[in-house]
Amino acid sequence: MLDPKDWPAFRKLSHAALDDALDYLEGIREHPVWREVPDEVQARLREPVPADPAPLEAVYREFAETILPYGSGNTHPRFFGWVQGAGTPAGVLAELLAATMNPNVGGRNHGAVYVERAVLRWLCDLFEFPERASGVLTVGASAANLIAVLVARTRALGTQVREQGITRDGGRLIAYASSATHSCVRRAFEVSGLGSGSLRVLPTDSLHRVDTAAVARAVAEDRAVGNRPFMVIGNAGTVDVGAIDPLDELAELAAREGLWYHVDGALGAPALLSAALAARFRGIERADSIAFDFHKWLQVPYDAGCLVVRDGELHRETFATAANYLTRMPRGLASAQPWFTDFTIDLSRGFRALKIWFTMKVFGSRGIGAAIEANVRQARFLADLIDADRDLELLAPVALNIVCFRYRRDDLDEDALDRFNDELVIALQESGEAVASSTTVGLHRAIRICILNHRTTDADLVHTLDTIKRLALALPV
Repeated sequence: MLDPKDWPAFRKLSHAALDDALDYLEGIREHPVWREVPDEVQARLREPVPADPAPLEAVYREFAETILPYGSGNTHPRFFGWVQGAGTPAGVLAELLAATMNPNVGGRNHGAVYVERAVLRWLCDLFEFPERASGVLTVGASAANLIAVLVARTRALGTQVREQGITRDGGRLIAYASSATHSCVRRAFEVSGLGSGSLRVLPTDSLHRVDTAAVARAVAEDRAVGNRPFMVIGNAGTVDVGAIDPLDELAELAAREGLWYHVDGALGAPALLSAALAARFRGIERADSIAFDFHKWLQVPYDAGCLVVRDGELHRETFATAANYLTRMPRGLASAQPWFTDFTIDLSRGFRALKIWFTMKVFGSRGIGAAIEANVRQARFLADLIDADRDLELLAPVALNIVCFRYRRDDLDEDALDRFNDELVIALQESGEAVASSTTVGLHRAIRICILNHRTTDADLVHTLDTIKRLALALPV
């Protein structure tokens, strides 16, 4: 009933749409990085739910006129805001094919399940996890970090926590992370029922890494007052400046104290694909769980996050549920245990694995690793340009691919200078020439450049700095 009545006409329009999409990507430099969605377009998109059908050609034309021109910009080579991957044309094709199959990858015995298992095995091999390890693809590292907290909670309290809930018998569960840890970790503690008060936020050193000695002292202090330390969280690339915690030291501490060791590797862990960068992450292979994003530095289209867990059976016990309508069978479509729904909160799950599989097969680990190395080199190149410019000031060491700096004005006090740099970031975005984001480093507001795009060149970085300086001269105080 809902299939095309005229398949040849549908095929013709589909080919035209694909050509338009590829033209858009091939000519991405011809477009502004970002532009405001006009009021009239916003009004048009607030229409009530359509009651009557419209021709597909008209709907596609509306998309091309009112949606496509106003993207967030992360496909553009001068998009440096936040931590957002650019995707690839190969990923576009994979998304089309996944939608064509339209499988539910919550479980059962079909091809998509085996593709996800293969992708997860690649990741477990990258992190040197054993055969008994488990994993699951998620919407992103925020969900992966939440699942990790829940698995660690099960280890601490036993599977009865699923029925009985969290009690304070034996003291409050306490976890440890640095002040540079992503806010989604705090949210995970809130959502898990442990509460954000169960997360001890500890200071960082001059390189923006967690102080392992401070973690050890906090563990001792908590035990002394009757609390129950159960988890420590390390960062393989902090979101603000890209700092890498002393992962091996944290692994030693976790083993000594009997803590679950989780690593948030959403930003930096893909750098393990580079032989030149992998040594910086020594110790990540000792983690009990690792959160990871494919849609960042691996350039897989949104969304594609992941969690891998060393103890696969504990992971399964945290979520697995028996239901008559989900009876598993020894043969047929309802076979092929375990099902992915046994490792996450989702029953219905899309075919995220195909775009990951395509990306890894098309470019190979060496090709992706080379692109990552190029971004790290570009960050150092940009930092050198900033150091050589008297109008600019570098605000944090460059550990990976993130550069934080500010424009200097001797005629402004610190508060006014903070406001000036925030306005400068907005002006840069509104110019359409480039996109940066803002953050706070130490006591200063910073212009934050995150180089995560495989299309970025050194010339793009020079152009961005030149634009920032030009806009700064025209910006009112």
